[in-house]
Amino acid sequence: MTLPQTMHAVLLTGHGGIDKLEYRTDVPVPQPKPGEVLIRIAAAGVNNTDINTRTGWYSKAVEAATNSGGAEGFEAVNHDDASWSGTPLTFPRIQGADVCGYITAVGEGVDPARIGERVLVRNMLRTYVDYRPYECWTIGSECDGGFAQFTVAPAGETHAVDCDWSDAELASIPCAYSTAENMLHRARVGAETVLISGASGGVGSAAVQLAKRRGATVIALASPAKFDEVRAIGADRVIDRNADLAAELGEGSVDVVVDLVAGEQWPSFLDVLRRGGRYATAGAIAGPLAQIDVRTLYLKDLTLFGCTFQEDEVFKNLISYIEAGEIRPLVAQTYPLRDIARAQEDFLAKKHTGKLVLIPEEVQA
Repeated sequence: MTLPQTMHAVLLTGHGGIDKLEYRTDVPVPQPKPGEVLIRIAAAGVNNTDINTRTGWYSKAVEAATNSGGAEGFEAVNHDDASWSGTPLTFPRIQGADVCGYITAVGEGVDPARIGERVLVRNMLRTYVDYRPYECWTIGSECDGGFAQFTVAPAGETHAVDCDWSDAELASIPCAYSTAENMLHRARVGAETVLISGASGGVGSAAVQLAKRRGATVIALASPAKFDEVRAIGADRVIDRNADLAAELGEGSVDVVVDLVAGEQWPSFLDVLRRGGRYATAGAIAGPLAQIDVRTLYLKDLTLFGCTFQEDEVFKNLISYIEAGEIRPLVAQTYPLRDIARAQEDFLAKKHTGKLVLIPEEVQA
């Protein structure tokens, strides 16, 4: 195809509310540098990472739940630490951590035979930080991402995928599923009892499926309106997210907690863990501050895992699960990219189960 000079894209103009997202039709198409590929984007998922980055929720000055500032932003934001990495962002930025698309051009040193591949981009990029341990860039945060018609990415972290899924289904994978798989990988989940909070969301529903794939018995927390949908994706038992967990499950009844919620309920997660149990977290949608009785931690020999950085095998494993037909995402709804404001408003309303996905305008050759 003949590449255009400009493209449609959503520019983030600064930290704040949804009004900081600007849909433009005159953004220059990026050019791949040596070792990079140019991708025509077919679909891009909506996720907490992009919204939290937009609002500046990662700033330690913010103590509220993620949704409370999702639409309007937060007043108490220190812009110097408002990204997930703690490094100030540069604006304008094209967000979008979930990239599914087709390679349309390659930079120097990349095999031209890759042109035409349908691909997923690893959302936690290590190429740009020389593969240093526990460092990475998130596509759509430290570099431009998927809320556009085109983006560039390192060839070595752009993975061809052979499956019969729709583009929207594939776009559901990178951020949500890698986050979930990383927590399970870190906690070494196997055929044991796992409690998953926020189980109806993108990451939570991914964790349910991926834990079942590992042979786990899954207890999921969700709102009663979503019980049937969470059972349908594999949960063995679903409990009201506001339940008294110790009364409902019994203390010491769970081997692993996979938590995306935190907030006031957090101490109860440690109470229901057995001695020697493991707790893994990669989110705090109910609020980042929680109290801990340190005696519970050491007397029960618990292990806590904070899960952001991902080893290389995490994303490679996801590609293999897709191609083997071992997982399948639930897409709740798709939207045109120009309707990103409505998509993020719906995401914040939390009335859906699974993923919301944006579809860019078709490129005119």
